[in-house]
Amino acid sequence: MKVKVISVLEDNYMYLVIEESTREAVAVDAAVPKRLLEIVRKEDVVLRAILTTHHHWDHARGHGPTVPSGMASGVVPLSPVEWPFGAIRVRCLFTPCHTSGHMCYFMWEDDSPDAPALFSGDTLFVGGCGQFFEGTAEQMHTNLTQILGTLPEDTKVFCGHECTVRNLKFALKVEPENEVVKEKLLWAKRRDDEDLPTVPSTLREEFLYNPFLRLTEEPVQRFTGRTEPVEVLRVLRSQRDNFKKPKERPNPQAVLAFDWGLFAPFLEKK
Repeated sequence: MKVKVISVLEDNYMYLVIEESTREAVAVDAAVPKRLLEIVRKEDVVLRAILTTHHHWDHARGHGPTVPSGMASGVVPLSPVEWPFGAIRVRCLFTPCHTSGHMCYFMWEDDSPDAPALFSGDTLFVGGCGQFFEGTAEQMHTNLTQILGTLPEDTKVFCGHECTVRNLKFALKVEPENEVVKEKLLWAKRRDDEDLPTVPSTLREEFLYNPFLRLTEEPVQRFTGRTEPVEVLRVLRSQRDNFKKPKERPNPQAVLAFDWGLFAPFLEKK
């Protein structure tokens, strides 16, 4: 299983997952179809399906007349559902909160030494988690602890946005003595300076520096003033929402023009 990381729009990631024995592929969050099809041609693969994590325009615009006819696309409505894709197995995980229909996709190959992959959309980020736009802290707690947090620790995490530096700056505020956070932040800043992606991380790493997966740790509870995990999560997310907000993104109408290749310099990050 080969995963191509493709950077698009302001800070989004879309992914092309290649089954290397058949040279067939599935895409995840195909926000810029023209760019996706360029990569498909470059890799010389056949695109068989598009998986979408949620309905937001910067993840879900890869459906319609710009994709090949006869190709499956859409959000799988039930969870957990498993289906084979050549040697790759795909498990669909229902993770409502960021949006009410949010899905994550867990992929692995049986009898392969390669680590499995999680495409977590806007539920789990490197060093953070998604905003609770259409759900509750209780739902996100279930997502992080009972659904995603129980996957194998060597699982590679491919998230929907490049926001690692901002997330880790907040993590350092939460746990200023956490040496793992400090080291990861320095690494992420170097990657950012070199215009390189910080994905994937692993679940094992996330448990060491992501405050949203460290709800029972004493420094995190002290920062929030809470001890009950859901309440710790609720306060963390509220604090993160108000922590050094990034510059306002361009409005969707302005960015729609990019979809058709009118903005050329979308660079594939390897």
